[in-house]
Amino acid sequence: MLQRLYDKTLSFAEHPHALWVLAFVAFIESSVFPIPPDVLMIPMILARPKQAWLIATVALTASVLGGLLGYAIGAFFYESIGQPILATMGKADAMAEFNSRFNDLGFWAVLTAGVTPFPYKVITIMSGWTGMPLGTFIATSILARSLRFFLVAGLLWKFGEPIRDFIEKRLGLLFTLFIILLVGGFLLVKYL
Repeated sequence: MLQRLYDKTLSFAEHPHALWVLAFVAFIESSVFPIPPDVLMIPMILARPKQAWLIATVALTASVLGGLLGYAIGAFFYESIGQPILATMGKADAMAEFNSRFNDLGFWAVLTAGVTPFPYKVITIMSGWTGMPLGTFIATSILARSLRFFLVAGLLWKFGEPIRDFIEKRLGLLFTLFIILLVGGFLLVKYL
């Protein structure tokens, strides 16, 4: 079923209103939808490299606005909506323990989920549920999603189709390693 949803989402990349479809997918992916906007961004940018920055901007804007919906779900509807979404992703069991530490790591949690393959929707809902300061959430979401979408757009704009395989299979791992090195560097400086 997920493969059919993925294929259907991908088919919209050639739709005449693909930017609107991208905005919709980026918006709902930040709170409930399982397919990331990159699925649409990659073929759209390859087809129209001159629009790479516009495509990244649409994905960024819609994703951050969708993140606010996820935040609201966590803040106001966690029991009725947020918890079932997280439960279907297998994340519900660790919520109590995670809640106690989440806001201490809030910036890093949002940044990590915003740029890595970790589901961003989990962090948007958790941010609202734990009461993370809204300003921190918005600023970090903008930073993280900008890094992700504009790096993908820049790589595709510069290198075209040859970089596609790298982005689809290895970029998430590189982002994850980058976050680990960044956090490790801060911890090293703090404790030396």
